[in-house]
Amino acid sequence: MTQTSDAILARMMALHPKIIDLTLDRVWRLLAALDNPQENLPPVIHLAGTNGKGSTQAMIRAGLEGMGKSVHAYTSPHLARFHERIRLAGELISEAHLTEVLDECYAKNGGENITYFEITTVAGLLAFSRTPADYTLLEVGLGGRLDATNVITPEVSVITPISIDHEQFLGNTLAKIAGEKAGIIKRGVPVVVGPQPDEATEVIEATAARLGAPLIAYGQHWHVCEERGRLVFQDENGLLDLPLPALLGAHQIQNAGAALAALRHLGADEAACEAAMVNAEWPARMQKLKTGPLIAAAPEAELWLDGGHNAAAGVALADVLAKLPARPTHLICGMLNTKDVSGYMAPLAPHVASLTAISIPDEVNTLSAEETEAAAKSVGIKAGTAENTLAALQAVVAKDPQARVLICGSLYLAGHVLRENG
Repeated sequence: MTQTSDAILARMMALHPKIIDLTLDRVWRLLAALDNPQENLPPVIHLAGTNGKGSTQAMIRAGLEGMGKSVHAYTSPHLARFHERIRLAGELISEAHLTEVLDECYAKNGGENITYFEITTVAGLLAFSRTPADYTLLEVGLGGRLDATNVITPEVSVITPISIDHEQFLGNTLAKIAGEKAGIIKRGVPVVVGPQPDEATEVIEATAARLGAPLIAYGQHWHVCEERGRLVFQDENGLLDLPLPALLGAHQIQNAGAALAALRHLGADEAACEAAMVNAEWPARMQKLKTGPLIAAAPEAELWLDGGHNAAAGVALADVLAKLPARPTHLICGMLNTKDVSGYMAPLAPHVASLTAISIPDEVNTLSAEETEAAAKSVGIKAGTAENTLAALQAVVAKDPQARVLICGSLYLAGHVLRENG
């Protein structure tokens, strides 16, 4: 019987009892068994941070492709299909190729302990090493110092804004979390740094100084802002006057700045920088849904999808909602039990008419709809529950057919919606 990537991925889930167990020993062991594919990658841009990694990476990719370059890209988690994590020279990895590298990694691992993220990251590196391209974009999964992607020496490192998240793995202070993220900084390798809280800046600057890594830092070496509906970026190479990012939200101005700083370091011209703004696509970041069963169920409504899930994401989302044309906004929300739910919801409260809570389907760490409802009520949002996304949507549009509806709270919920809504 022909193996599928799903079957191999299911087997990989059983190789290690913990979902997350931060160490690089298992990764180095498997890479060595595969003759160290990480040493044969096209030049790497390595991205860490709490918020904005994926959006920043999407803009860098659009800019590099605007220069005529071919680009590998590694992201996580995936939304609808695992293949989204591995983009080879611009195209999602094929089922046949994915199955081949997963099977090879599984066989070489020899039944040893290794986490799902570790072995699948190694599979991505293996695929990248065998496919010609001009650049490799690697997004950290969690933290940085002990993340499975941290086995390369990049051309440039990028650290996007840091905030409190994943405290159980990375520490309970901004300084500790910044220390983990700054673990991607390599000796002598330039590091682009997005806007940071002071505690994080101190840690990043100290790490860079110790390693002789040149800083390309927001507020010091580059500046970015929105002026009269345009994005204005300035660094030592001069001023750029560009269209606003295709990705919505004031926070995307900062992400765009980091992407532009990295692109300018790599020699991008103004046309490539404009391509970074105009052509970047990143699903489930204020993505407007246009087709599918949910649209059919609410043809007059305006339907959005967002996967942000921590307090900083709540602030960013509130800012986007405040700037959209006036229209009653209703949330359909499902969240994980590992997140700061009230911290996420509190900034949204002034901007929404109601929240309908759901449990995230097939997700063991989901908050129950009732717990999410209670959290919403605790920050002053009118809230109820529903069985699923469709039922929640139908209940909203039964009262207000032309409502703005935002499905939000988790990338896992966003992925489920994208699969179901086809």
